[in-house]
Amino acid sequence: MFNILNDRLPQARFLDLFAGSGQIGIEALSRGAAFACFVDSDRRAVRCIEENLKKTKFEEESQILPREVRAAIRSLAGGPPFDVIFLDPPYQMGGEEALLQGIVEQGLLAEGGIVVLEAANSKMIEADAIRPLVVTRQKKYKTNQHIFFEEGR
Repeated sequence: MFNILNDRLPQARFLDLFAGSGQIGIEALSRGAAFACFVDSDRRAVRCIEENLKKTKFEEESQILPREVRAAIRSLAGGPPFDVIFLDPPYQMGGEEALLQGIVEQGLLAEGGIVVLEAANSKMIEADAIRPLVVTRQKKYKTNQHIFFEEGR
């Protein structure tokens, strides 16, 4: 995934939704992202992100929002948009289309930005539910996939 995103990361604003340990956002920072916002509602995950940011010395260029993702999407509205948004929701959760639509409706994606969704290989996205986002690339692995979205041109 990062090989695909590499050209987009220098000086980017990166949003890591369902951040878990924070490894994806931290990797983005290590590859030149200027800022990363980490969102997770699990207290253990938030503590892990804090520890990992401290170890990697990326605390200054980071923000942690310890809240449910939908609430975080609403709270980030009106702020600076993100160049790269990564979502890794629990595969059985469902509702990915609603999350993607929320990102668009709240204006979180910068012009020319990209959204990457990690999902089970069996996940199909309902294209009409995510307009104006369009799938620009799909990379399948053994058990999961990365689906890349950009605003339609």
